[in-house]
Amino acid sequence: MIYTLASLPYAYNALEPYIDSKTMELHHNKHQQAYIDGLNKALETYPELQNIPLVELLSNLAAIPEGIRTAVRNHGGGQLNHSMFWLMMKNGGGGLPKESLGEALKKRFGNFELFKEEFDRAAKSRFGSGWAWLVINTKGDLEVSSTANQDTPFSEGSRPILGLDVWEHAYYLKYNNRRVDYIQAWWHVVDWDHAEENYRLVK
Repeated sequence: MIYTLASLPYAYNALEPYIDSKTMELHHNKHQQAYIDGLNKALETYPELQNIPLVELLSNLAAIPEGIRTAVRNHGGGQLNHSMFWLMMKNGGGGLPKESLGEALKKRFGNFELFKEEFDRAAKSRFGSGWAWLVINTKGDLEVSSTANQDTPFSEGSRPILGLDVWEHAYYLKYNNRRVDYIQAWWHVVDWDHAEENYRLVK
């Protein structure tokens, strides 16, 4: 399998004014493409790994040959995380989660605002680069977590429902160093319908 860059499900300017067009274009065309190139290079001499789904590779990093393990972890994680991230946003998003996920968040965290506060805290407190996540953990419970760099919840045995990229390349052109402003803006583009689909798939 040679990994390729999939088109976004919307135009680069679709998430304006919350995420600007130039950031989306660079993030997708340059940053994600670089992860794909690195992943393909790491796997080129291991044809037996090329047909294994990326989620499976990243869920069992110990089985990856040591010589390419870090590259697969970093570049494979970058490819997988971004492929999921684009689908977690949409034009006209935001609002409140509904259906089963909304009820589950209320049961787990007390109400949506308390969940949002915990998620924001995970996003704001991630030192350096990384991600904030809402996942189903290994016990089958909803949990807010954070991963460094391009590490993915799959490597920890969790299943992502919603994720936010807090690398500076995700926001610096518009928000400069104001990560908090970016986090608050992002809630306006969250695709809760897709999050609901993710939740139903793992529950």
